[in-house]
Amino acid sequence: MPDRPLSAVVLAAGEGTRMRSSRPKPLHRLCGRPMILHVLDALAELSAQKVVVVVGHRGEWVTKTLVDHAPASLSIAFVEQPEQLGTGDALAVGITGLPESLVDADGDVVVLPGDTPLVRAPTLASLVRHHRETGAAATLLTAVLSDPTGHDRVVRGRDDAVVAVMEGAEVTGHSDVDEVATTIHCFRHGVLAPALRRLQPVGIGGEHSLSGIYAVLHDAGYPVESLVTADPMEAARVNDRAQLAVAEAELRDRINERWMRRGVTMWDPERTYVDASVHLEPDVVLLPGVVLQGDCRIAAGAEVGPDCHLVDSVVGEGAAVTKTTAVRADIGHHARVGPFVSLGPGAEVRPGALVEAFTRVDGPGVDMHDPVA
Repeated sequence: MPDRPLSAVVLAAGEGTRMRSSRPKPLHRLCGRPMILHVLDALAELSAQKVVVVVGHRGEWVTKTLVDHAPASLSIAFVEQPEQLGTGDALAVGITGLPESLVDADGDVVVLPGDTPLVRAPTLASLVRHHRETGAAATLLTAVLSDPTGHDRVVRGRDDAVVAVMEGAEVTGHSDVDEVATTIHCFRHGVLAPALRRLQPVGIGGEHSLSGIYAVLHDAGYPVESLVTADPMEAARVNDRAQLAVAEAELRDRINERWMRRGVTMWDPERTYVDASVHLEPDVVLLPGVVLQGDCRIAAGAEVGPDCHLVDSVVGEGAAVTKTTAVRADIGHHARVGPFVSLGPGAEVRPGALVEAFTRVDGPGVDMHDPVA
């Protein structure tokens, strides 16, 4: 493939009114992390030299969250879209944040919204690879759906070339109307600014939609490509609480499968909830009804459950925890806790100790550490 520099622009300026929340949409949590961080996790595996995040509604909150929690390997810059005038306008603002060295090198730019938390790094890598191998000016990630109602459609012309992306109502009579456009793209940087300037405002709000750029580039004679994703769920956007729940279920299934393949036993994965930030060692056993939130660490051979809710807590090697709630607690190796135990912030259970049923430990300094007989 051509050895061109790669950068990325993440569009995260929208207000997300359908969420009906004061929290910016990109910061709504999935498996314990703001959804935009899942997007940045995928980008972190692409070796992008620069990532520009376009912020708008409550942008200072989004910026602070990413400064504090984004992958350390990413070099991130922030630009503000003062008015939400569409995705095309957001990208035009975003590319101004790329360093001059990348602009001069005319590399490739991956563009995606901050509300696609299910996208995987290998899919983004495949998009970039296809884009470069075909010599395209723009490459769109697409999906084939059995029911494409409500989605923008890909319109193809002679030699199966992509000629436009249109709303569903506009594509009657065109072929391949079951192929829908996602919101994930890869562009040659050199074509972006001129093409974005030619986008026409649409709708009563006069917004500039990025989907119109494909017709602009095709009409100007540039090669435009697409890559069909094998899993349309990866490109699903989260626009409301119902879609947030669907994405949460999908991501939890992925997390559980990954841990099981690494040597963790889950008696009932459908009733086991593990945040993305949790760390599990081999031979951990999780019984039904376990909820592990935040920065939990469960050591090898520990058994947790049934019906445990642990937050930011540590469970030592070989320990057994049953029907227990714990917040920022430290349970030593081979300890026995429960059932019906509550461990408050700072509670410590020494190695080999027993915390009997119906015990409440509210914080450090409480000696509830009888040795196991």
